[in-house]
Amino acid sequence: MFNETVPPPMPTIRAGRPDRRECHDRPRPQPDPRRPADPALSLAVRALRHLLPLLLVVAIGVTLWKSGLANELSWAAVARHQAALRALVAAHPLAAPATYVAIYAVIVAFSIPEAALVTVTAGLLFGPWVGGGLAVLGATLGAVVLFLVARTALAGFTARRAQALLGRIRPGLERDGFSYLLALRLLPIVPFWLVNLGAALCGMRLFPYAAATLIGIIPVTLVFSWIGAGVGDVLAVGGTPDLSQVFSPAILGPLLALAALSLAPVVWRRLRRRSPEGL
Repeated sequence: MFNETVPPPMPTIRAGRPDRRECHDRPRPQPDPRRPADPALSLAVRALRHLLPLLLVVAIGVTLWKSGLANELSWAAVARHQAALRALVAAHPLAAPATYVAIYAVIVAFSIPEAALVTVTAGLLFGPWVGGGLAVLGATLGAVVLFLVARTALAGFTARRAQALLGRIRPGLERDGFSYLLALRLLPIVPFWLVNLGAALCGMRLFPYAAATLIGIIPVTLVFSWIGAGVGDVLAVGGTPDLSQVFSPAILGPLLALAALSLAPVVWRRLRRRSPEGL
């Protein structure tokens, strides 16, 4: 008799039902880490991320208000402390200007309506030229901070509520935004904080905004700084500086001329569009 080798029986696989061993050996699909587990949580995180700069500004503003520094922004306080402030500037020639720029930037970022007083104080403490330069730097930094905060926190809301309006004005802002903003900065008529928020909400780009702000505030800032350079005696006798001379024809007239000159590129481009053959 020959011994025949019997092959092992083949496993029976039913149609439509996979083998249990294959199901256990098959790797389970892993969740995509890029997809949020909870859509509501993801929405809350995105909203918090956009509002975080605004919340930081509010927190710093509350701290500033509780510190009592805001209450010291008055002519009486400047007159009372001018000797001590001048001594601090003389004792700390590097730290004092840096501190002044930081304080001015915070004041502008929070839109505290005493920027003119702080600018005059720069002339009193640092002289007209150095004080004016420090005030320009501080105001520009504060305006940029407010611009970025407003654009980050409120841009989405503005885009949803005023999409049609932004679509009409954004091409003009991209082309002529620098000239428009420069004209507004040159004139001490439109509130500084309003221009900051308006430029951010209208979608103006950061670099033209910062450049127009830096250049446009120089004339008025230097005027205030020159007033501050000679205001020490007025404060010493309990007087208050007369800042209305900024709006006198001798000063406001040249500022109006500079504002009109800053709009010349806009007028030129419009004339060229109306006259295709060129001028």
